Amino acid sequence: MSQDKKDRVGFTRRTFLGAGAAVAGAAGVGYASSLFRTVADVRAETEGAPKTHVAPGELDEYYGFWSGGQTGELRIYGIPSMRELNRIPVFNFDGAIGWGITNESRRVLGENFPLNGDAHHPHMSQIDGHYDGRYIYIQDKANTRVARIRCDIMRTDRIVTIPNVTALHGLRVQRVPKTGYIFVNAEFRVPQPNDGRDLENPEKYGTLFTAIDGETMEIAWQVQVDGNLDNTDADYYGRYAASCCYNSEGGTVLAEMMRNERDWVVIFNTERIEAAVKAGNYTTIGDSEVPVVDGRHGSDLTLYVPTPKSPHGLNTSPDGKYFCANGKLSPTCTLIDIDRVDEWFAGKLKEPRDVVVAEPELGLGPLHTAYDGRGNAYTTLFIDSQIVKWNIADAIRAYNGEPVDYIRQKLDVHYQPGHNHTTLGETRDADGKWLVSLNKFSKDRFLATGPLHPENDQLIDISGETMELVHDGPAYVEPHDAVLVHRSMVRPLRRWRRDDPYFAETVAMAARDGIEPTRDNKVIRDGNRVRVYMTTVAPVYGLTEFRVRKGDEVTVVVTNVDQVEDLTHGFCLTNHGVNMEIGPQQTSSVTFVADKPGVHWYYCTWFCHALHMEMRGRMLVEV
Repeated sequence: MSQDKKDRVGFTRRTFLGAGAAVAGAAGVGYASSLFRTVADVRAETEGAPKTHVAPGELDEYYGFWSGGQTGELRIYGIPSMRELNRIPVFNFDGAIGWGITNESRRVLGENFPLNGDAHHPHMSQIDGHYDGRYIYIQDKANTRVARIRCDIMRTDRIVTIPNVTALHGLRVQRVPKTGYIFVNAEFRVPQPNDGRDLENPEKYGTLFTAIDGETMEIAWQVQVDGNLDNTDADYYGRYAASCCYNSEGGTVLAEMMRNERDWVVIFNTERIEAAVKAGNYTTIGDSEVPVVDGRHGSDLTLYVPTPKSPHGLNTSPDGKYFCANGKLSPTCTLIDIDRVDEWFAGKLKEPRDVVVAEPELGLGPLHTAYDGRGNAYTTLFIDSQIVKWNIADAIRAYNGEPVDYIRQKLDVHYQPGHNHTTLGETRDADGKWLVSLNKFSKDRFLATGPLHPENDQLIDISGETMELVHDGPAYVEPHDAVLVHRSMVRPLRRWRRDDPYFAETVAMAARDGIEPTRDNKVIRDGNRVRVYMTTVAPVYGLTEFRVRKGDEVTVVVTNVDQVEDLTHGFCLTNHGVNMEIGPQQTSSVTFVADKPGVHWYYCTWFCHALHMEMRGRMLVEV
């Protein structure tokens, strides 16, 4: 047995045996024995319980990763309980763990990082169409950035700013052979370069589709397109990505953007694009060195498929056969056969619409489609406030003139649904158990909280023939999108590894100072720069005081040497805007100016011990 496990088992035995003995003395052995619950007890509790019930001591079957919308964060839920498990700061400031405060987080965020973000589409890396549990990628619409989150530590480790564009929207990963590219749309059209010229010439505006290397987080290439890009997805073969485009009119105001009855889906031939870049058939824009190829109408790198009207969501079926474009201002979805896309690029089809194999009429305001792996699709109807379940094969038969009803059920949701996702529904492993509907309004569903209402995330059981709404879940501001991943595919660390690259730069600084962070407690002065190294072990800091001068630039490096899982410490320096989390075996650091003479206490902010309140020290600032 590892020492970590021995520590945890020993702590559990001491705590509960001690508690049991105390209770037995006061109330009898029978009551004390009730502290120890069996599997049979747990099963008894769940009989007749709601389908979302996860008994104490039991674990959820799925992780749900929710975008945090205007908060700029990622949220982790358990499914089916819909319990919020944690939050991961990405594009936002988070004082709880020190995101935006610590040196480690500021290296990820970059210099002069924006204080806001609008996080939209989280998607997990894949291998051959299966989630691999390594990374989640998400984009910031507000500040044109893409971030990568490591799933082993549940922390953002890379952020890249995308040049030449503004307002990133749809994002998806390349599925095979593993996640190579991250595809991301830029929605709003701007002059290129956007340098102050052509402000009054919308006909010269444009936007780009971007491919990012998922391993290096470097931008591989960009493609010029016609129209405004919206949502995107990729095939299961590594050959194509597809994006919905609206505003084929090239308008700048609402009335201009919705005049045409048809817009389009643009399909990107990634193999041809790569070949063009390799051959040097590209340009660059402004100061950016990113290769940009021309994928506008007439290009042999792209296929424009006319679709009605202002299409919004773009979703690939888990069997890898179809792209589904959702109409938004049309009651229809457009089903595109990916094999026929092959035929188009091989010159075997005459018209772009020849790749369309169905256009089912579903209801008002179709936005996004999810799948159950059994041949059924589930589309959100924004205006109707419904989820519609329909059969793909029957929709194709109806498109070919057969008198068949492809709609299986319509379910009211509350209210105005946007994205929806099924368990594992973006992979070959779609299992058809659960669906979440991310609704934009809640109105009468929860206690009033003032003019700003929560959103309403609803959980729907789709394991049977009919959909069953089983849970309402209020959410702060617009979560926008989510993915549902089986817990077996996510393997987070229980404590940090000492060689983790996340804090390697700080450890390297310590080595230059001759410091071993897990052992040494020392203050090093270099002119007016002071580096303070200290360890933590519950319930003490390795240094209970250190002395600096007013105006010194101070870097405090704290290493948590505790080995016990979940024994997290904090370092908060009063009146200096400094706080950071230090998990077991983690090193964290923060730099600030000691501009206030006097005594300033630092203390632990994460409850760690019975003497947690006494875990503190002093920074003494001399004039």
